[in-house]
Amino acid sequence: MAAARHVATAAAPAEWTETPRRYGFHATLKPPFRLAEGKTLAALHAALTTLAAQLAPAAADRLVPRSLGQFVAFRPEGGSDLPRVAAACVEGLDAFRRPAEQAEIARRRSAGLTARQDAMLARWGYPYVFEEFHFHITLSGRVADTDAVIAAARAHFTPPQPFRLDSLALCEERDGGFALLHRYDLTGESASSASVTA
Repeated sequence: MAAARHVATAAAPAEWTETPRRYGFHATLKPPFRLAEGKTLAALHAALTTLAAQLAPAAADRLVPRSLGQFVAFRPEGGSDLPRVAAACVEGLDAFRRPAEQAEIARRRSAGLTARQDAMLARWGYPYVFEEFHFHITLSGRVADTDAVIAAARAHFTPPQPFRLDSLALCEERDGGFALLHRYDLTGESASSASVTA
């Protein structure tokens, strides 16, 4: 059975993190994409440099471990402007995204999308962006007992409060994991969204 489909038991904590360990401790702000034809990694780097210089850091009152279906993740609780940065990344870097293939679109639609999610899938290549976006840092793969994982996470982690998002990371998927290519500090002074023309 593929790791992504594996459901860990409550008696095997090491299995809880098997899937997310492949990608590292991170939050996805812009869904993974392949470079569009005619776009280069150097141009994407330049666009991210510009975007990060326009965006102010974001924050959430606190992060808490919560269930997300059969998964467990850190989720914001209380006030948060984290979606502002995610929206800016989705919109500002969209010119670099190769359109999703029909097989991928069909696979996502098979999950049962709302009309709004389907419209965003067609426009942005992913259904869970903008108001459908939910910031999360994945802690587990599919588990049979999310309560056990949540209890373990509360005992093990002490997230900074408030939580501050002050940089973006450009990563490339290699051999089933992520390789960090560059980190970009958010140095803008305005909390408004920003777009990049590339």
